[in-house]
Amino acid sequence: MKKLLILFLMLASAQVFSEQIIKGINLGNALEAPKEGQWGVVIENEYFCLIESAGFNTVRIPIRWSAHALEDYPYTIDSAFFDRVDHLINLALFKGLTVIINIHHYEELMNDPNRQKERFLCIWKQLAEHYKNYPATLYFELLNEPHSNLTPKKWNALIKDCIAVIRIIDLTRILIIDAPHWASPYALNLLELPNNENLMVSFHYYEPFSFTHQGAEWVEGSKRWLGTVWKGTLLQKCKIKLDFARAKKWGQKNNIPILLGEFGAYSKAEYDSRVRWTSYISKIAERYEIGWIYWEFCAGFGIYDPSSDKWRQELLEALISPTR
Repeated sequence: MKKLLILFLMLASAQVFSEQIIKGINLGNALEAPKEGQWGVVIENEYFCLIESAGFNTVRIPIRWSAHALEDYPYTIDSAFFDRVDHLINLALFKGLTVIINIHHYEELMNDPNRQKERFLCIWKQLAEHYKNYPATLYFELLNEPHSNLTPKKWNALIKDCIAVIRIIDLTRILIIDAPHWASPYALNLLELPNNENLMVSFHYYEPFSFTHQGAEWVEGSKRWLGTVWKGTLLQKCKIKLDFARAKKWGQKNNIPILLGEFGAYSKAEYDSRVRWTSYISKIAERYEIGWIYWEFCAGFGIYDPSSDKWRQELLEALISPTR
């Protein structure tokens, strides 16, 4: 009987993959800041109504759990922070949205993966236990953009350990794994995944970087890119199409769904170019049956203007168009 129940749960969870392509938005610059609000964004309850009403079916909530957990064993996560995250997840689920939570900006792990490994796994053990009875439409993304000293080899080893920790508690939940080197689409072939049900692989796409990150304050030398436009020439489109075709081919070869977990162009880029680029990226992803999650809702890349309480309509329609 127990085996039959497990099989049913696995099939029900896997069905989520086939019901609809992910069309999502990142609630960025909020919970992945050291403290919510420190980067200018506090997630308001009504955001989930706005997102669902606009036609999105998924929200990704980047979370800096490492800023809210003890530094020493047993690395306990602050209960008040858990309550805050629970509240947001429940609001999103109530609106029928699929929810992705991750571990974001765990810089200590990137810098010293050997020393931080136990803490990382203990955080995931707590998350798996805490959310084990939540609906299958809550997905876990193990880690945002592994990079630096968390090399592909070390990341592959950590993936296996982390999946093992979660699967002891939760056999069927969908787990999302980022490609190495900042979730680069060019590093998908460096992943070595264990045999396990209900896995998904994510890559992020910000190409051409000199366009999408022009004037970005956190990118050294980005001021020299100001004025870069994206006209959507045949050559520009072919480059992007080739990148997505390769990602899709990797997914087919490895029999695993691919997700575009982040893409967006910073607000200092020309607005019309941002609209053209965003529209093409979302369309090419859909053409290759790759779910997408736009970066992000209401900050520097934002599609929504919280000061006027209005969508940036052309950007919204580049993603969710009535004609598509």
